[in-house]
Amino acid sequence: MSTPSHPPRSARRARWLVPVLLLLVWLVVGGALGPYAGRLGEVATNDQASFLPRSAESTRVVEAQKAFQQDETLPVIVVWTADGDGDAAVTAHQQAATRSVAGLEGDPGIVGPASPALPSDDGRALQAVVQVEPDLGERLPDVLADIGDAAGQVPGTRAQLAGPAASQADLSDAFAGIDGLLLAVALITVLVILLLVYRSVLLPLVIILSAVFALALACAVVYALADRDVVRVDGQVQGILSILVIGAATDYALLLTARFREELARHPDRFGAVRAALRDSWGAVVASAATVALGLLALLLSDLTNNRALGPVGAIGIVCSVLSTLTFLPAVLVLLGRVAYWPAKPVRTGDPEAGHRLWHRVAALVDRAPRRIWAVSLAALLACAAFAPTLSSKGVPLDEIFVNDTPSVAAQQTLAEHFPGGSGNPAVVIAEAGRLDPVLRAARDTPGVASAAPVTASGRPGGGTPLVVDGRVRIDATLQAPADSDAAKSTVVRLREAVHDVPGADALVGGYTAQQYDTQETAGADRTLIVPVVLAIILVILILLLRSLLMPLLLVATVGLNFLATLGISSLVFTHVFGFSGTDASVPLYGFVFLVALGVDYNIFLMSRVREEALRHGVREGTLRGLTATGGVITSAGVVLAATFAALGVIPLAFLLQIAFIVAFGVLLDTLVVRSLLVPALARDIGAVAWWPGRLGRRTGTGQV
Repeated sequence: MSTPSHPPRSARRARWLVPVLLLLVWLVVGGALGPYAGRLGEVATNDQASFLPRSAESTRVVEAQKAFQQDETLPVIVVWTADGDGDAAVTAHQQAATRSVAGLEGDPGIVGPASPALPSDDGRALQAVVQVEPDLGERLPDVLADIGDAAGQVPGTRAQLAGPAASQADLSDAFAGIDGLLLAVALITVLVILLLVYRSVLLPLVIILSAVFALALACAVVYALADRDVVRVDGQVQGILSILVIGAATDYALLLTARFREELARHPDRFGAVRAALRDSWGAVVASAATVALGLLALLLSDLTNNRALGPVGAIGIVCSVLSTLTFLPAVLVLLGRVAYWPAKPVRTGDPEAGHRLWHRVAALVDRAPRRIWAVSLAALLACAAFAPTLSSKGVPLDEIFVNDTPSVAAQQTLAEHFPGGSGNPAVVIAEAGRLDPVLRAARDTPGVASAAPVTASGRPGGGTPLVVDGRVRIDATLQAPADSDAAKSTVVRLREAVHDVPGADALVGGYTAQQYDTQETAGADRTLIVPVVLAIILVILILLLRSLLMPLLLVATVGLNFLATLGISSLVFTHVFGFSGTDASVPLYGFVFLVALGVDYNIFLMSRVREEALRHGVREGTLRGLTATGGVITSAGVVLAATFAALGVIPLAFLLQIAFIVAFGVLLDTLVVRSLLVPALARDIGAVAWWPGRLGRRTGTGQV
């Protein structure tokens, strides 16, 4: 009688070498590259000009304006009102206000003399403009504080600072500490959820460590590329990268660790269990990552700079997440074995009675009444989607950009109360010098324009000889409506039509309002182009993974419906709960890319397992087994991802809060309704036909369908 042979002791020792080496490599990666997660701010820029469309008219004006500035500057608008009683006149303090800012000339960071303090028509406010250096960086708050201190010396008045420089300072303040605060909130949230769900001590820590190592590697790669101007990073991209990597790495890790727990119940050898877990899950992980990475890279088709910036940076994060999941995590699981799940014990999930009781009941419900389940789910999603057209994405007014109160927004509101709505943010017209007079008349005659004047040699509009640079002049047109309003955007459209009609003027219209209008129009064009591209990418990946045509079409349709339903609910919540009048123009596109690309992950996890089980047990039984086996882990992954994106809400910017809600709510809706009820019910009701023309779609006979 023969006895089983065992590998030589040297071979048994050698197989430990690979996981130990992988663990050491990742420990070095984490230790050496970890600090880069806190250094991305060094290569980040929050310059609003870099958010503009590449080919828009307002962007060309930004370039043309530079020729009219002997020294490039950033304006600070100082506005004075009566201290205590805002209705009191302050014109008696005009000379004192002028002297207060005139004394700033020559101070560090200040460029040239300040403009005189000019009164409002109602006599209850004064304003002056102080020019500062545009690249002050961390010194900007100190320079603004000096301006505020000087302006505050005017007795009987209250001084506030508005304008681009003040807004930039508040924006930088909103992103201050983003590395530490956002990362801490996201990691703590994920850790708490994992501890509650899995009741394991080591496993949540291992998964968190895997995500942290992936983030360290991603940040180091992005830092190196941004430092060489290969990619661009701003505060929004920086925050989204952290959340994306943590959420994606955790989701992929949950899929692998859940499969490893199953295999431990079948394989007494931990090495065999890891090999089986990797063999059965790597395809779903890679396919899921590919949908997200390629969906993000589709943003390179955008004409908006910040959209294009997120594409490659986000894709780098996803690749690093997959790399960590498929190398570091298996190495640690081999070394820990069953201890990773302590005090829980692996169960035999292959047993028909094994698994979470809840998902047995869900599967039984789907099996008993599939048509009723998908009909009710579909009706609910369509009802939510009916509100999607009410979501306005025309941009947000200045007083809604920040979630909390900020000094620059309050100052801008004060400015708008006493001066024409467009004060401080004029429309900028660049035209041929020989056609100055007709262009000036056309601008002044445009409905909605309060005043228009050429910029003089002093660098300011008003009296004096117009400044001519390379045969062109600049005209500043103050709008009657607030610069961020729909009325102001309509005025810019009329102004462009008027000056474009002046023969030989070759006029261009830019400025803040024109930039907002161009961004809105470009974002709409981007959605028209990028949405079909992302859907096509996802469809191709699903066809390759599931070896079917009808099922991928069905899955793409369901995630698209989930997105529309999420937009519908978001419209109601933004309006009636958060009090937003609309969203940033790019929010729907960001929401689509994240929600559709990430949402299809859960359908990939589910349907790849369904296909695997259906090849053994038939389509009907395979659908029920796949739902039961993946229900718990996918729901946990969805909750983790939703909570991770919700952490973006700690940054007090409306844009990120809106993205956080759309993705978090959409992921939960997808996880709990689309993936748990709608898709399994449709697959159960349609049967083998849904897998046409693949092998499953051609199966017939008892027990196979």
